[in-house]
Amino acid sequence: MRIAVFSTRHYDRDFLSAANDGHDHELVFFEPRLTPDTAQLAAGSQGVCVFVNDQVDHEVLGRLAAEGVRLVALRSAGFNNVDVAAANELGLIVVRVPAYSPYAVAEHTVALMLALNRKIYRAFSRVRDGNFSLDGLLGFDVHGRTVGIVGTGVIGATVAGILHGFGCRLLATDPYPNERVRELGAEYVGLPALLAESDVVTLHLPLTGETTHLIDWPAIKAMKPGVMLINTSRGGLVDTRAVIAGLKSGQIGYLGLDVYEEETDLFFYDRSGQIIQDDIFSRLTTFPNVIVTAHQGYFTIEALEQIAATTLQNATDFELGRPLVNEVRVEPPVDGLTNGRLAA
Repeated sequence: MRIAVFSTRHYDRDFLSAANDGHDHELVFFEPRLTPDTAQLAAGSQGVCVFVNDQVDHEVLGRLAAEGVRLVALRSAGFNNVDVAAANELGLIVVRVPAYSPYAVAEHTVALMLALNRKIYRAFSRVRDGNFSLDGLLGFDVHGRTVGIVGTGVIGATVAGILHGFGCRLLATDPYPNERVRELGAEYVGLPALLAESDVVTLHLPLTGETTHLIDWPAIKAMKPGVMLINTSRGGLVDTRAVIAGLKSGQIGYLGLDVYEEETDLFFYDRSGQIIQDDIFSRLTTFPNVIVTAHQGYFTIEALEQIAATTLQNATDFELGRPLVNEVRVEPPVDGLTNGRLAA
């Protein structure tokens, strides 16, 4: 089938093309992200392949359906950028990649923790400038510290496994406790207790209406003074203005972000020759105790291979009428309730 692939970079082309050898789809690559203005590029395609910052709302889905598109294939696990209910209404099928390499994001999470704690980024710059002073580089032993893991799905559980190896005390919160995490010695507590007791708080949960700005000013005030906050999940989990206030007051002592709530027009592009127009982001990057990476947590060979393989297998299963094990849909109302719920 013909698939229009949006938001592509050279690595997307390379990995998808290699994985396509066993499927023989016609992949048409487009560098622009999917928006109402670019949806027409999908004309003549039966499917579109989209990424985390593509716009897949009701308007775009309507335009895609009008062009004959029947399948929306995400090359990501999260689907907060997709209006799944609208897709269902329009007869479009949505599929995703529910798991690729949990180690990729988990290891990047811990890398941010270590780089912030031991100030690797500052030490690297100093030594290159011939400054070998250790002033201002004091860190702490991760061993024995309390780390709060918010969300213990596959990635959160993998983070727990790595930190267990460091000898950390683990706290966790999740509406569906993970026995694997419990076996590592983690204690499940409510979010207020986790925030109050943790030296490090790391976020590993999807972005939904309920989790948007989960970390707001009241949540930050409830944390330990000087806490380390890490977010490698979705930018909207964190209220950036509140985080800046927390940094200014010293309530947040370290901040590591691989995602940003307004990242759509920034991340995955080279903006080095431009003036960044986002004043909030620019302010965020002025703090010496902040590391921001541009949504690269997933970016490993193993993850990209698995993402490409699963994405194209989803497309082949759709084309051949096979069961779609990775379909995202809205379940019908149950017991008279007016609102269904997302299922995947």
